Amino acid sequence: QVQLVESGGGLVQAGGSLRLSCAASGRTFSRYPIGWFRQAPGKEREFVGAINFDGGSTSYADSVKGRFTISRDNVKNTVYLQMDSLKREDTAVYYCAASNVYPTVTPTGYSSWGQGTQVTVSS
Repeated sequence: QVQLVESGGGLVQAGGSLRLSCAASGRTFSRYPIGWFRQAPGKEREFVGAINFDGGSTSYADSVKGRFTISRDNVKNTVYLQMDSLKREDTAVYYCAASNVYPTVTPTGYSSWGQGTQVTVSS
């Protein structure tokens, strides 16, 4: 099991950028594909994107493709979600999670979750 902690959320104007971090504890972090999800009030948890164990492959939801970029640094045990050209509809709590299979787009495919970080995009 790996423990995950998200950070970097906040309030940003539409069109702006934020970078979220997902810091992991445990020596086996580099074995795990990592996914990002988000959940807006009253909505189901939604797949944002994922990265494979060594960062060589990424996958994105159509709604964020071309605007969001996932990367990882296995030396620092951290995965990043760079969010550019933010829209109001990107407002949500963002979660990172670890899986054993890449790519996995459903939340049930992830075994370890962070506590989430709030991202609010204002107009």
